[in-house]
Amino acid sequence: MSQYNDYYSGSGGGGGYVAGSPLGGANSPGGFGRKSETSHSLRPMTIHQLLNATQAHADADWMLDDAEIGQVTIVAYIASVQVQATNSQYVLDDGSGRIEARRWIDSSVEDSSDKLGIVEGAYVRVLGNLKMFGNKKYINTTYIRPVDSPAEIYFHVLEAMTVTLISERGPPPRPGQNPQEVVPKSSSVYSAQPIQSGGSDQYAHLPQLHRAIVAFMQRQPPSDTGVHVGAIARAVGGDAVSISDALDKLSDEGLAFSTIDDSHYQLAT
Repeated sequence: MSQYNDYYSGSGGGGGYVAGSPLGGANSPGGFGRKSETSHSLRPMTIHQLLNATQAHADADWMLDDAEIGQVTIVAYIASVQVQATNSQYVLDDGSGRIEARRWIDSSVEDSSDKLGIVEGAYVRVLGNLKMFGNKKYINTTYIRPVDSPAEIYFHVLEAMTVTLISERGPPPRPGQNPQEVVPKSSSVYSAQPIQSGGSDQYAHLPQLHRAIVAFMQRQPPSDTGVHVGAIARAVGGDAVSISDALDKLSDEGLAFSTIDDSHYQLAT
C-alpha cells in the first residue's frame, strides 16, 4: 500500500514534531510515568470521534469506546485561520464536526504555510495529540500539510471506519479462516462468557465487582501493555476509588499486576 505511506509523508517529514513546540513529544519533561505503546501510535479519526473522546482526569489518557488514543490524524478543510505571534490556530471541519488545531511557530524559521497552500478553504491532513484547555478540546498539531488528491479524503474516511470496526469487533478473518471462528470483541463485561476457571474457580471468593473486573480483563485480546484502568471502569461501572481498591486487592492476592505504569493491569496466569 504505497499510497497509504504517501498520505503520511511530505516535505515536512512524516509526523515529525514542529521545532520549538512547548507541547512536544509524549515523553516530554513533566510527564506522568512511562507512556504505553499506544501513546506513540497513530490512529486515523473523524472530528466527531475526537469530540466524543473522554479522559478520567486531566493527566489521564484519552479514551474512545474503551480504547486508548495516542497520536491522531484527521483530514478536513480549514474553515478559518488565525495567526498569532507564537502559534497559528486553524478551525477544521470534516463534515462530522469542528475542532481547533494549534500549530506552534518556531520564530527562528520563516513560516511558509501560505506558500504550501495551508490557507482558509484548503483541505489538509493534520497529525497531533488531543488536548484540553478551558473545557475546550483542540489538536496540538505536530504536522500539517495540504491534501493533494480528493482520493485522500475518501481514503481517510474509509481508514477511520476500518480502524474503528477492528477496535470494536476484532480483526477480520485471515485468508482461509472460517468467519465463524472469529470471536467478536465484546464492549461490555456483562455480555461476556463466565469467568474462565481452568478447572477450579480461583475467583469464587472475590466480591462481585472484583469478579466483574476479572471477567472483563479475560475477554480482552492478549497484550503486553495490559488493560487500561479507564477501560475497566467504563465496562464494569463504579467510581474511581472502588475500582482502584479492587485492583489493589487483586494485586495483593497475586491475581493481577500493573504493567507499563499504574494505569495498566494484567491478570496473573
